[in-house]
Amino acid sequence: MMRAVLRPATTTPSDPMPTTPTHRVLIVVGDATETVDTLYPFYRLQEAGFRPVVAGPERRTFQMVMHEVRPGWTITREWEGYQITADLAFSEIDPTDYLGIFFSGGRAPEYIRYDEDLVRITRHFFETGKPIASVCHGVEIPAYADCVRGRRMATVPKCRFDLEAVGGIFVNEPCVVDGNLVSGRTFHDHGHYVGPWIRLLEEAAARHPAAAGATSGVTSRAGRG
Repeated sequence: MMRAVLRPATTTPSDPMPTTPTHRVLIVVGDATETVDTLYPFYRLQEAGFRPVVAGPERRTFQMVMHEVRPGWTITREWEGYQITADLAFSEIDPTDYLGIFFSGGRAPEYIRYDEDLVRITRHFFETGKPIASVCHGVEIPAYADCVRGRRMATVPKCRFDLEAVGGIFVNEPCVVDGNLVSGRTFHDHGHYVGPWIRLLEEAAARHPAAAGATSGVTSRAGRG
């Protein structure tokens, strides 16, 4: 069976390097990152003219999963999804090079949140007021980094404790905007909160045009593997 793998793109005659400087936006992943949580914002960023840069604990391929509460179940069931390849490891990232960040859901956040470089990256975006989006279990990362104290956020209800235990405010709505922070509960809310986050990115991009050097480095795209 064919399995789709998102890989860093290589420049070829049929896939030329863009000539217009493009703002880069981080998408944080790890093994057991939720598939729909991740791929929907990945392609929405591309549609809006941004360059999604996938970041993980290491520069390698990660296994995504699909989460759903099936009839008769009271907890989430999990299936293997597509795979995704990280363009960069957290340790390689200078967050000043990026316009915004997206914290995807799934089981990955509860494991990768302890990564010291991810904590460093996360705190940069909160301290500088850059556009941030989070969905589902993604809240566990900024919560561990002590960045959500006094902030209003949506998350999956079972992560409400993670948010409130560090001073965050749980809001059970499909889209919660608190300044530069936009959040949703699960992938079912993508159509509600991703658009407002994209608009924040567009406003930030208008204020800070991309430098010419932004056309170099990684260029993510989907491929077949």
